[in-house]
Amino acid sequence: MTRLRKAVEEYLTMRRSLGFKLRDMGYNLHHFVSFMEQQGASIITVDLALYWAQQPQGVKPAQWASRLSFVRSFARYWSAIDSRTEIPPMGLLPYRAKRATPYIYSDKEIEQLLNAAKNLPPSTSLRPWTYYTLFGLLAVTGMRISEVIRLERSDVDLDRKLLTVRLTKFGKFRLISLHPSTVENLKQYLQRQDQLHPRSTTSRFFLSNKGTPLTDNMVRWTFVKISRKIGLRKTGDNSGPRIHDLRHRFAVTTLINWYRTGVNVEQRLPVLSTYLGHAHITDTYWYLSAIPELLALTKDRLEKRWEVLS
Repeated sequence: MTRLRKAVEEYLTMRRSLGFKLRDMGYNLHHFVSFMEQQGASIITVDLALYWAQQPQGVKPAQWASRLSFVRSFARYWSAIDSRTEIPPMGLLPYRAKRATPYIYSDKEIEQLLNAAKNLPPSTSLRPWTYYTLFGLLAVTGMRISEVIRLERSDVDLDRKLLTVRLTKFGKFRLISLHPSTVENLKQYLQRQDQLHPRSTTSRFFLSNKGTPLTDNMVRWTFVKISRKIGLRKTGDNSGPRIHDLRHRFAVTTLINWYRTGVNVEQRLPVLSTYLGHAHITDTYWYLSAIPELLALTKDRLEKRWEVLS
């Protein structure tokens, strides 16, 4: 193992110990080290980093920028050990990622989605109840699909009306309070699960039709199939409303209700940010400018404040 390759391993181990997963960074940094070995280079330079970052052809500029950012991050760390290291400056391969415009489901579309899930075949199996309960939970809590799939039975405290979300996107955990109607639906799901799969060996809360843990691909495929059935997507469409948009709907609906009822949104935003598991409150503020209705409500409130002050 070369000195640089060992340094990459130590760097990744150190950051992963802090809770970062670094799957993409790990893969790309190992690839970068292999590239340097092929070049016979032992010192990271800006020219080498740029050349490597732009190797993939036919990709979006964002991928080049992302690859360079991985090298930049590691180079900062390695420069403290090897002073000859050149750190690629910010501004090279500039690219500002555009967040996808969220699709805000209507109440009717949520109802159609849940009804279609409840009617999935086989009708006597656990499958329809799994997806009916799972999609419903996503809609009323704003959780990420990965968080729901990983829920353990021990994470669901129906007596205290609480969910414990572990191993979130940023390696943290948080508590989510549940409405009594949601608790009742979760209880009914567990009862059906115990009846249909009494010998299941997994501790996961949501199970497949075979009594095994759900997978991300399995849930997304079912969601697309249902979306096409109820008209959210056309047959053959590879894009359209996403599962993640259920999370957007929850956030937007919460903010709109706060504005309409006169709640001090600025004071309550940190609460919503924590509830959603955002790493930075700016991720929550983004909704205020991304959704026309919210932007209009923000504008109206600012105008009213201005009238009072003037």
